[in-house]
Amino acid sequence: MATPSPTATRSFLERITPHPPRPPKEVTSRAGRNVPAAVLTAAVLLGLVGLSLAYKIEGFVVLAIAFILAGLWEIAGAFLARDIHIPAIPLLGSGLSMILATWFGGIEAGLVVFLIASGILVLWRSYMPMANALTDALAGVFALAWIGIFSMFAVALAALENGPLAIVAFVLLPVASDTGGWLAGITFGKHPIAPSISPKKSWEGFVGSLLGALFAAGVTIWFALGLPWYAALIIGLVTPVFATAGDFSESLLKRDLGVKDMGSIFPGHGGVLDRVDSLLFCAPILYVVLTYGFGVN
Repeated sequence: MATPSPTATRSFLERITPHPPRPPKEVTSRAGRNVPAAVLTAAVLLGLVGLSLAYKIEGFVVLAIAFILAGLWEIAGAFLARDIHIPAIPLLGSGLSMILATWFGGIEAGLVVFLIASGILVLWRSYMPMANALTDALAGVFALAWIGIFSMFAVALAALENGPLAIVAFVLLPVASDTGGWLAGITFGKHPIAPSISPKKSWEGFVGSLLGALFAAGVTIWFALGLPWYAALIIGLVTPVFATAGDFSESLLKRDLGVKDMGSIFPGHGGVLDRVDSLLFCAPILYVVLTYGFGVN
Protein backbone atom coordinates (compact mmCIF):
# COMPACT_ATOMS: atom_id res chain seq x y z
CA MET A 1 0.00 0.00 0.00
CA ALA A 2 1.45 3.37 -1.03
CA THR A 3 2.37 5.87 1.69
CA PRO A 4 0.81 9.35 1.25
CA SER A 5 3.35 12.02 0.39
CA PRO A 6 3.94 14.94 2.80
CA THR A 7 2.36 17.30 0.26
CA ALA A 8 -0.79 15.17 0.09
CA THR A 9 -0.95 15.08 3.90
CA ARG A 10 -0.64 18.85 4.10
CA SER A 11 -3.38 19.36 1.51
CA PHE A 12 -5.66 16.94 3.34
CA LEU A 13 -5.17 18.71 6.69
CA GLU A 14 -5.95 22.07 5.13
CA ARG A 15 -9.10 20.75 3.43
CA ILE A 16 -10.56 19.26 6.62
CA THR A 17 -9.75 22.28 8.79
CA PRO A 18 -12.80 24.55 9.21
CA HIS A 19 -12.28 28.30 9.05
CA PRO A 20 -13.89 30.38 11.83
CA PRO A 21 -15.65 33.60 10.83
CA ARG A 22 -13.86 36.91 11.14
CA PRO A 23 -15.17 39.10 14.00
CA PRO A 24 -16.71 42.55 13.51
CA LYS A 25 -14.21 45.25 12.55
CA GLU A 26 -13.24 47.94 15.03
CA VAL A 27 -15.46 50.99 14.85
CA THR A 28 -15.16 54.51 16.24
CA SER A 29 -18.85 55.14 16.99
CA ARG A 30 -19.63 56.52 20.43
CA ALA A 31 -23.16 55.06 20.45
CA GLY A 32 -22.11 52.36 22.94
CA ARG A 33 -23.84 49.13 23.77
CA ASN A 34 -27.52 48.32 23.44
CA VAL A 35 -28.21 48.38 27.18
CA PRO A 36 -31.64 46.61 27.17
CA ALA A 37 -30.22 43.82 24.98
CA ALA A 38 -27.14 43.58 27.21
CA VAL A 39 -29.26 43.27 30.36
CA LEU A 40 -31.53 40.65 28.80
CA THR A 41 -28.53 38.66 27.55
CA ALA A 42 -26.87 38.77 30.98
CA ALA A 43 -30.09 37.59 32.64
CA VAL A 44 -30.41 34.66 30.22
CA LEU A 45 -26.79 33.63 30.72
CA LEU A 46 -27.07 33.79 34.52
CA GLY A 47 -30.30 31.80 34.26
CA LEU A 48 -28.56 29.08 32.25
CA VAL A 49 -25.79 28.84 34.84
CA GLY A 50 -28.36 28.70 37.65
CA LEU A 51 -30.35 25.95 35.92
CA SER A 52 -27.21 23.91 35.28
CA LEU A 53 -26.22 24.13 38.96
CA ALA A 54 -29.74 23.34 40.15
CA TYR A 55 -29.91 20.22 37.98
CA LYS A 56 -26.46 18.71 38.52
CA ILE A 57 -22.93 20.03 38.72
CA GLU A 58 -22.13 18.05 35.57
CA GLY A 59 -24.63 20.29 33.81
CA PHE A 60 -22.40 23.27 34.55
CA VAL A 61 -19.38 21.39 33.18
CA VAL A 62 -21.24 20.74 29.92
CA LEU A 63 -22.22 24.42 29.75
CA ALA A 64 -18.62 25.43 30.46
CA ILE A 65 -17.36 23.17 27.67
CA ALA A 66 -19.78 24.83 25.23
CA PHE A 67 -18.54 28.29 26.25
CA ILE A 68 -14.88 27.27 26.10
CA LEU A 69 -15.18 25.76 22.63
CA ALA A 70 -17.09 28.83 21.44
CA GLY A 71 -14.38 31.05 22.91
CA LEU A 72 -11.61 29.11 21.17
CA TRP A 73 -13.54 29.32 17.89
CA GLU A 74 -13.92 33.08 18.37
CA ILE A 75 -10.25 33.73 19.07
CA ALA A 76 -9.25 31.70 16.01
CA GLY A 77 -11.53 33.96 13.97
CA ALA A 78 -10.15 37.11 15.63
CA PHE A 79 -6.58 36.18 14.70
CA LEU A 80 -7.66 36.00 11.06
CA ALA A 81 -7.82 39.81 11.18
CA ARG A 82 -4.00 39.66 11.22
CA ASP A 83 -3.86 36.80 8.73
CA ILE A 84 -2.93 34.33 11.48
CA HIS A 85 -4.50 30.92 10.87
CA ILE A 86 -4.94 28.71 13.93
CA PRO A 87 -5.98 25.18 12.89
CA ALA A 88 -9.43 24.76 14.40
CA ILE A 89 -9.62 20.96 14.72
CA PRO A 90 -6.61 20.47 17.03
CA LEU A 91 -7.48 23.72 18.87
CA LEU A 92 -11.03 22.63 19.73
CA GLY A 93 -10.03 19.03 20.38
CA SER A 94 -7.26 20.17 22.71
CA GLY A 95 -9.55 22.51 24.62
CA LEU A 96 -12.12 19.75 25.12
CA SER A 97 -9.44 17.28 26.22
CA MET A 98 -7.98 19.73 28.75
CA ILE A 99 -11.36 20.32 30.38
CA LEU A 100 -12.27 16.65 30.55
CA ALA A 101 -8.84 15.78 31.96
CA THR A 102 -9.27 18.44 34.65
CA TRP A 103 -12.74 17.24 35.58
CA PHE A 104 -11.70 13.61 35.92
CA GLY A 105 -8.07 14.01 37.02
CA GLY A 106 -7.56 17.49 38.45
CA ILE A 107 -5.50 20.51 37.44
CA GLU A 108 -2.32 18.46 37.08
CA ALA A 109 -3.92 16.16 34.50
CA GLY A 110 -5.22 19.15 32.58
CA LEU A 111 -1.76 20.71 32.45
CA VAL A 112 -0.24 17.48 31.14
CA VAL A 113 -2.85 17.40 28.37
CA PHE A 114 -2.07 21.05 27.60
CA LEU A 115 1.61 20.23 27.04
CA ILE A 116 0.78 17.27 24.81
CA ALA A 117 -1.88 19.25 22.93
CA SER A 118 0.54 22.13 22.30
CA GLY A 119 2.94 19.73 20.59
CA ILE A 120 0.16 18.23 18.50
CA LEU A 121 -1.02 21.68 17.44
CA VAL A 122 2.49 22.68 16.34
CA LEU A 123 2.94 19.46 14.34
CA TRP A 124 -0.51 19.78 12.75
CA ARG A 125 0.14 23.35 11.64
CA SER A 126 3.59 22.52 10.29
CA TYR A 127 2.02 20.03 7.86
CA MET A 128 -0.41 22.56 6.38
CA PRO A 129 0.82 24.15 3.10
CA MET A 130 0.72 27.81 4.20
CA ALA A 131 3.37 30.30 5.25
CA ASN A 132 3.94 31.55 8.82
CA ALA A 133 3.47 28.12 10.37
CA LEU A 134 5.38 29.03 13.56
CA THR A 135 3.35 32.21 14.14
CA ASP A 136 0.09 30.34 13.62
CA ALA A 137 1.14 27.52 15.94
CA LEU A 138 2.27 29.91 18.70
CA ALA A 139 -1.03 31.77 18.43
CA GLY A 140 -2.83 28.46 18.96
CA VAL A 141 -0.71 27.65 22.01
CA PHE A 142 -1.48 31.13 23.36
CA ALA A 143 -5.22 30.53 22.87
CA LEU A 144 -5.00 27.23 24.75
CA ALA A 145 -2.98 28.81 27.55
CA TRP A 146 -5.31 31.77 27.97
CA ILE A 147 -8.74 30.25 27.46
CA GLY A 148 -8.00 26.58 28.13
CA ILE A 149 -5.83 26.76 31.25
CA PHE A 150 -7.81 29.56 32.89
CA SER A 151 -11.03 27.65 32.21
CA MET A 152 -9.52 24.55 33.79
CA PHE A 153 -9.56 26.35 37.14
CA ALA A 154 -13.28 27.06 36.76
CA VAL A 155 -13.94 23.36 36.17
CA ALA A 156 -11.65 22.52 39.13
CA LEU A 157 -13.84 24.79 41.29
CA ALA A 158 -16.89 22.80 40.18
CA ALA A 159 -15.13 19.57 41.25
CA LEU A 160 -14.75 20.78 44.87
CA GLU A 161 -16.94 19.28 47.58
CA ASN A 162 -18.99 22.49 47.66
CA GLY A 163 -18.74 22.82 43.90
CA PRO A 164 -22.13 24.48 43.23
CA LEU A 165 -21.52 27.17 45.86
CA ALA A 166 -17.97 27.70 44.62
CA ILE A 167 -19.31 28.24 41.10
CA VAL A 168 -21.93 30.67 42.38
CA ALA A 169 -19.10 32.66 43.97
CA PHE A 170 -16.99 32.36 40.82
CA VAL A 171 -19.79 33.80 38.66
CA LEU A 172 -21.28 36.39 41.01
CA LEU A 173 -18.02 37.96 42.20
CA PRO A 174 -16.88 39.22 38.75
CA VAL A 175 -20.47 40.04 37.76
CA ALA A 176 -20.94 42.18 40.88
CA SER A 177 -17.55 43.77 40.30
CA ASP A 178 -18.35 44.58 36.66
CA THR A 179 -21.83 45.87 37.51
CA GLY A 180 -20.60 48.04 40.38
CA GLY A 181 -17.84 49.40 38.19
CA TRP A 182 -20.22 50.15 35.33
CA LEU A 183 -22.73 51.97 37.55
CA ALA A 184 -20.08 54.00 39.34
CA GLY A 185 -18.26 54.70 36.09
CA ILE A 186 -21.23 56.11 34.19
CA THR A 187 -22.32 58.11 37.26
CA PHE A 188 -19.06 59.48 38.65
CA GLY A 189 -16.29 58.44 36.24
CA LYS A 190 -13.87 61.25 35.42
CA HIS A 191 -10.36 59.86 35.83
CA PRO A 192 -9.42 57.04 33.39
CA ILE A 193 -7.19 54.26 34.68
CA ALA A 194 -5.52 53.55 31.34
CA PRO A 195 -7.04 55.74 28.60
CA SER A 196 -4.88 54.26 25.84
CA ILE A 197 -6.18 50.75 26.60
CA SER A 198 -9.75 51.20 27.82
CA PRO A 199 -10.91 54.84 27.94
CA LYS A 200 -14.16 54.01 29.74
CA LYS A 201 -12.47 52.37 32.75
CA SER A 202 -12.14 55.00 35.50
CA TRP A 203 -10.80 55.03 39.03
CA GLU A 204 -14.27 55.98 40.24
CA GLY A 205 -15.58 52.89 38.47
CA PHE A 206 -12.89 50.78 40.11
CA VAL A 207 -14.14 51.89 43.53
CA GLY A 208 -17.61 50.77 42.47
CA SER A 209 -16.13 47.44 41.36
CA LEU A 210 -14.50 47.08 44.77
CA LEU A 211 -17.76 47.74 46.63
CA GLY A 212 -19.70 45.34 44.40
CA ALA A 213 -17.12 42.57 44.84
CA LEU A 214 -16.98 43.04 48.63
CA PHE A 215 -20.78 42.74 48.81
CA ALA A 216 -20.79 39.61 46.66
CA ALA A 217 -17.92 38.11 48.68
CA GLY A 218 -19.87 38.67 51.89
CA VAL A 219 -22.87 36.84 50.47
CA THR A 220 -21.04 33.95 48.78
CA ILE A 221 -17.80 33.42 50.70
CA TRP A 222 -18.76 34.37 54.24
CA PHE A 223 -22.48 33.50 54.34
CA ALA A 224 -22.93 30.70 51.76
CA LEU A 225 -19.58 28.90 52.00
CA GLY A 226 -19.19 29.64 55.70
CA LEU A 227 -15.57 30.80 55.49
CA PRO A 228 -14.14 33.42 57.90
CA TRP A 229 -14.96 37.07 57.30
CA TYR A 230 -11.37 37.82 56.41
CA ALA A 231 -11.57 35.24 53.59
CA ALA A 232 -14.46 37.23 52.13
CA LEU A 233 -12.46 40.43 52.61
CA ILE A 234 -9.39 39.05 50.81
CA ILE A 235 -11.38 37.63 47.90
CA GLY A 236 -13.49 40.79 47.66
CA LEU A 237 -10.36 42.93 47.46
CA VAL A 238 -8.51 40.86 44.85
CA THR A 239 -11.49 40.18 42.56
CA PRO A 240 -11.70 43.71 41.05
CA VAL A 241 -7.94 43.68 40.41
CA PHE A 242 -8.04 40.45 38.42
CA ALA A 243 -11.38 41.22 36.77
CA THR A 244 -10.02 44.57 35.57
CA ALA A 245 -6.81 42.86 34.42
CA GLY A 246 -8.95 40.46 32.38
CA ASP A 247 -10.83 43.35 30.77
CA PHE A 248 -7.62 45.20 29.97
CA SER A 249 -5.92 42.11 28.56
CA GLU A 250 -8.74 41.45 26.14
CA SER A 251 -8.91 45.14 25.22
CA LEU A 252 -5.19 45.09 24.38
CA LEU A 253 -5.60 41.99 22.26
CA LYS A 254 -8.60 43.41 20.39
CA ARG A 255 -6.74 46.66 19.80
CA ASP A 256 -3.74 44.78 18.39
CA LEU A 257 -5.97 42.65 16.17
CA GLY A 258 -8.05 45.65 15.05
CA VAL A 259 -11.46 44.24 16.06
CA LYS A 260 -14.24 45.79 18.11
CA ASP A 261 -15.54 42.56 19.63
CA MET A 262 -14.31 38.99 19.58
CA GLY A 263 -17.66 37.91 18.14
CA SER A 264 -21.33 38.83 17.88
CA ILE A 265 -23.16 35.86 19.39
CA PHE A 266 -24.55 37.79 22.39
CA PRO A 267 -26.64 40.92 21.69
CA GLY A 268 -25.24 43.89 23.59
CA HIS A 269 -22.15 41.97 24.72
CA GLY A 270 -20.31 40.90 21.59
CA GLY A 271 -18.82 37.43 21.75
CA VAL A 272 -18.25 34.80 24.40
CA LEU A 273 -14.81 36.16 25.27
CA ASP A 274 -16.21 39.69 25.60
CA ARG A 275 -18.50 38.32 28.29
CA VAL A 276 -16.16 36.03 30.22
CA ASP A 277 -12.82 37.88 30.03
CA SER A 278 -13.00 38.96 33.68
CA LEU A 279 -14.22 35.53 34.82
CA LEU A 280 -11.26 33.81 33.16
CA PHE A 281 -8.76 35.87 35.14
CA CYS A 282 -10.66 35.40 38.41
CA ALA A 283 -10.89 31.60 38.20
CA PRO A 284 -7.24 30.77 39.09
CA ILE A 285 -7.00 33.23 41.99
CA LEU A 286 -10.31 32.09 43.48
CA TYR A 287 -9.28 28.43 43.21
CA VAL A 288 -5.89 29.09 44.80
CA VAL A 289 -7.31 31.18 47.66
CA LEU A 290 -10.10 28.71 48.43
CA THR A 291 -8.05 25.50 48.22
CA TYR A 292 -4.57 26.51 49.37
CA GLY A 293 -5.49 29.47 51.55
CA PHE A 294 -8.56 28.14 53.36
CA GLY A 295 -8.48 24.38 52.78
CA VAL A 296 -11.65 24.05 50.69
CA ASN A 297 -11.55 20.72 48.85
